[in-house]
Amino acid sequence: MRPRSEAKRGRIVEAATRHFAEHGYNAARVGDIAIALGIAKGSIFQHFGSKDGLFFEVYKRAVRSFAKYLDAPAEVRAGGFFEVLRYWLSRTEHLVHEDWIPYRISLLGNYGTDLVLKREINRFLIAEDPYGTVSFVRFGLERGELRNDLDLEMIVSIIDWMVERFQDALLTAELDPGLFRRQGELAEKKEARIQQFLAVLQRAIGTPSTATPARSRGRENHTEIFKSAKTGKLV
Repeated sequence: MRPRSEAKRGRIVEAATRHFAEHGYNAARVGDIAIALGIAKGSIFQHFGSKDGLFFEVYKRAVRSFAKYLDAPAEVRAGGFFEVLRYWLSRTEHLVHEDWIPYRISLLGNYGTDLVLKREINRFLIAEDPYGTVSFVRFGLERGELRNDLDLEMIVSIIDWMVERFQDALLTAELDPGLFRRQGELAEKKEARIQQFLAVLQRAIGTPSTATPARSRGRENHTEIFKSAKTGKLV
């Protein structure tokens, strides 16, 4: 691709990123993006083919901007696999307060697009592994913190599915009304939820030596966890 064409493509993606973040996928209009850039709408279609094609490039740009699991500080990595997870879960609000545009784009891609586009997004996530989940799981296996009787890809899938959805549920500020049920939580309650989530994950994919501390730390919350099992709510 020629430099001028590549530069123009970059400007379109930059403008489209903010437009999709502010208006959502369905309400976004390619014509409005073209007007804001002072170019013809056909020029955008020439570069990206369709609104779906444009959003897909915006989505890839957004998720590539996020830190990978092993980008955690060295002292956190020294604590092991589950300490790295704890570090990122405790920083969930950072995704909204400091990186709200790329995070909103990731939400739109994960929950606000049709099945055809979602299929392309899933293929991209598997092929590129933008969060470095495979390397992170290998890190846990090498340290002997993860079960070696499970297929590596299975553990990767569990981390991708569970951690992403749990982070979405932890948010204290909703970017899309109605997308999540909870409006916000006290810091103490959020920390307890993180601990309970890690305890469940450790029992599922961790070795016995990693699951023991989580059981002891969560013992004081045993009554609340038991009650939550009856009500169907996590407390």
